[in-house]
Amino acid sequence: MEDENTAPIHMRRIDPTQNMRRFYTLAIQPTLFGGASVIRNWGRIGTSGQSMMETYDGEDEALTAKSRLERSKRRRGYGD
Repeated sequence: MEDENTAPIHMRRIDPTQNMRRFYTLAIQPTLFGGASVIRNWGRIGTSGQSMMETYDGEDEALTAKSRLERSKRRRGYGD
């Protein structure tokens, strides 16, 4: 079951003055060997963008990395 911590986060940053329309998505997915992966997708709204997957030994480490990335993006102007 997904709870508040493991639910995917979708953020956007839109600034018409800079012609900026970006998205950033963070999600946690379990691995086959008991670990967890943080899946990041980003790019311009309307495109498929790019992806990156980082694997961690435990879900706690993945949650820490996910919240660190979310804080970083929110400081840069991304919002819900």
